[in-house]
Amino acid sequence: MLGKEERRKRYAEEAYERWGDTDAFRESARRTADYTADDWNALSDGMDAVMKGFAALKASGASPEGEPARRQVERLRAFITQRLYPCTDAILAGLGQMYGSDPRFTKHIDRHGEGTAAFVAACIERYGASQDTEPA
Repeated sequence: MLGKEERRKRYAEEAYERWGDTDAFRESARRTADYTADDWNALSDGMDAVMKGFAALKASGASPEGEPARRQVERLRAFITQRLYPCTDAILAGLGQMYGSDPRFTKHIDRHGEGTAAFVAACIERYGASQDTEPA
């Protein structure tokens, strides 16, 4: 089994291969260049808190289309923007798809409750759809 640092290194290599030529990747690399182990742990804990919020909504029977789900998506987006890179509509949509389709993300997110990753993906999808239909 890989240790935390080895997993982080492998994920960083994969991220570079997939998104290394994007502005978001460059911004994330700039912001995290001096992160210490404590900073990475705080990032992980913060993301876990956001995902626990989604899990609690799912457990309560909340709809992915409802206002509480919308606010939780906004918390996710704000957290990513604050800590990593500006989380655009396109990036947010891509994250939602990845959370629901990549078994590594699904397994990690579902630690907070079975089906949480699919719920997060649905919330993000509905959030994006609501953004497309609201008047400018």
